[in-house]
Amino acid sequence: MVGPGRRQPDRVRVVPARRPDRRAGKFDFFFLAEGLALRERLGQIFDQDVIGRPDNITVLTALAAVTSHLGLIATVNATFNEPYELARQLATVDHLSGGRAGWNIVTSSDAFTGGNFRRGGFLKREDRYIRAEEFLAVARRLWDSWSADDVLADAGSGQFLRRADAGEFAFSGKQFDISGRFTVPRSPQGHPVILQAGVSAEGREFAAGGGPDAIFSPFHTLAEAQPFYRDIQERSARHGRPAGSTKVLPGASFVLGDTEADAIERHREIALAQISGRGAQILLETVWNRDLSGYDPDGPLPDVDPDPAGPLVIQGRARIHQDALDTVSKWRALAASNGFSLRQLAVHVFGHTEFVGTPAQVADRLDAFVQNDGSDGFIIGSHLTPTGLDEFVDKVVPLLQERGSLRTEYDGTTLRDNLGIPAYADRSSLTAA
Repeated sequence: MVGPGRRQPDRVRVVPARRPDRRAGKFDFFFLAEGLALRERLGQIFDQDVIGRPDNITVLTALAAVTSHLGLIATVNATFNEPYELARQLATVDHLSGGRAGWNIVTSSDAFTGGNFRRGGFLKREDRYIRAEEFLAVARRLWDSWSADDVLADAGSGQFLRRADAGEFAFSGKQFDISGRFTVPRSPQGHPVILQAGVSAEGREFAAGGGPDAIFSPFHTLAEAQPFYRDIQERSARHGRPAGSTKVLPGASFVLGDTEADAIERHREIALAQISGRGAQILLETVWNRDLSGYDPDGPLPDVDPDPAGPLVIQGRARIHQDALDTVSKWRALAASNGFSLRQLAVHVFGHTEFVGTPAQVADRLDAFVQNDGSDGFIIGSHLTPTGLDEFVDKVVPLLQERGSLRTEYDGTTLRDNLGIPAYADRSSLTAA
């Protein structure tokens, strides 16, 4: 979630998007994205991209040794992995961290990424959630194959297991047909915290129906965020889950200044530094699906229409727009009304920062977003790595703590404790509010 946040009495949270534990910030968790393939542009490795990303679970296992309260959440694909292996890995991280593991479950129908795997891009887009739901069901079956008291370890009697069949499992479904003995005893949380991103009807139902504990929101304005938040809570209630049982977390970034004008100017300078002329061309190529290297970044927008049906210019992690022609039409109108060049448009569209202002203004806006049912917190990212969150911790966190919107001490020792999410096995006893 995010580290700042209590919704009177416990709502706003904030989590760092790529930052090790900093206890002064009282962040809930550290979140790592996933990259299973090196992005390509016109058949060549995309030199503007991060051309390498280590394995999430290995990194988080290392962080478990040097942190004490911070949750450790890995993004792992349900399309290109197997439940038995991943369930073992996540349960192991949960043991090593004392109950701080989490899994951001994602899916893919991308045949380009699938080329790195035996089955390739074998799933149709509409089948992604079918596999993901069954994948999670299998993982839960594996985690539940051990009870909390199965390891007796009685030195006097010499009995190690309370029951001989501890860890036995069998699952037969459309996607998986496995049986055997799960090798990792029940971990401190029982089930790691489950997160998911997805705003489609299928994604919302998956989130509300008892799959994930939290869902990422793409909506950054309160007017857009409130209907999404209400929809998730209403769907949860229809599935017999209490209001607030599925946490909603948008990503957010910030720029601080001594005055609002200082912050706005600093934001402009950061955006221009992050998006070069060449970078702007490539960002627009993800929508145009054309080679735009011949267009002046400081000139007008390309005078050609997008080619959504053509061979992909960028393979791997390109942005997916439902309607490229409609998107470009809106961008042209935006550029015309503001006098934007190609690069200025890219800065405006892709370099958006949600919270810009003085520390007090940013604290006010973060808190108002949560208190008015826009979200349960935020996943906070920074324009600078690895020290970019320091000024947020030093200047914004104390203001949120003063108003009671952010904890001053951790609520417990596990990630579920700190997020206010009950153990999965306890959900059957909950009633809708």
